[in-house]
Amino acid sequence: MGERDMSLRTRKIVGEGFEYPVELHEDFSAIPEKLQSLGKISKIFVCTNREIAGIYEKYLVKELKKLGIPFHFIYLKPGEKNKHIDRVKKVYHELIKEEADRNSLLIAFGGGVIGDFVGFIAATFLRGVRFVQIPTTLLACVDSSVGGKVAVNVDLGKNMVGAFYQPQFVYAPIFTLRTLPEREWSCGLAEIVKHSFLKGGDYFQKISQSKRNEYLPGSDLLLDAIDGSVQIKSEVVSQDEKEGGIRAILNLGHTTGHAIESLTQYKKYSHGEAVAIGIVTALLLSKEILNFSKDYFLQAISIMKSLELPTDLSEKPENILKHMEHDKKKDGSEIKFVLLSDFGASKYGVPISRDRILKTLMEHKSGAFYGQ
Repeated sequence: MGERDMSLRTRKIVGEGFEYPVELHEDFSAIPEKLQSLGKISKIFVCTNREIAGIYEKYLVKELKKLGIPFHFIYLKPGEKNKHIDRVKKVYHELIKEEADRNSLLIAFGGGVIGDFVGFIAATFLRGVRFVQIPTTLLACVDSSVGGKVAVNVDLGKNMVGAFYQPQFVYAPIFTLRTLPEREWSCGLAEIVKHSFLKGGDYFQKISQSKRNEYLPGSDLLLDAIDGSVQIKSEVVSQDEKEGGIRAILNLGHTTGHAIESLTQYKKYSHGEAVAIGIVTALLLSKEILNFSKDYFLQAISIMKSLELPTDLSEKPENILKHMEHDKKKDGSEIKFVLLSDFGASKYGVPISRDRILKTLMEHKSGAFYGQ
């Protein structure tokens, strides 16, 4: 670990009433300086899980001790199933017991599940306390830590209870990616692919020509991919923080993906795997509704396979459709999708009937389109 670490990449997230940096660092050594920039902090609460803590807690503790500010670790259970509203009360109670106040700071130290959950706690405890994101997974670096969407799950749906609540900053220590399991790489790569399909242009070309084994921690390809995804998200969030319009394009693949996760109780698929499968459903609908070309469709499938992302649908279409009924994007008798007419040309809020969705899911499950 170096004594001083300069940011490898930095992006500013700017919107109405908020501005904060997203920084990629090699390690934790710039954390004290970043925290000092926030002004008065009465106590720091680091929220993480024991698996992450077992590997990286000692590095973070070393830096926090330099501040002379009291800090306390809160250990959360890992996994999407534990990002549940039933888990919220226990954390509130621990914060109260440890005398958290409005000058306290929460640190979300982990992946997307921890970031969403801790952000929701920060948004609601004492009607809002400050928090920062220290993402340790590729998914959290490129997507969930950026933009201020925080939420918890309920029994009938993912992210159904939440808020828009921005962090003070996002600090991504890239060296944590060296211990990521393969499924976590899939999560992040699925979101990178999603962003490239939405953006088109040079970013799409760079991602489309890459292979999974080229995304090495610290490599220029990986740093550029993360930076490119953050740039896309920052451009969208700056225009539409609360998803009243264009921010909805970031849900490409998520209507089917969230339904698959909910249907399988978050046990069978990682978030990225479910989104990757959901992107294929969205592209099938795009072919039918927005004339997304067959060649583009097959190119998209080829890119996803080069990055070793799943594309097959194995769950029953009627069961997936049932779980879509609880989607936040539902509009009366129709369910809204994000579709593409071209790489870099998306349309959000496309209402699609249940009959058409079911037909497309059946086509997806059959796999017949691979031979087109």
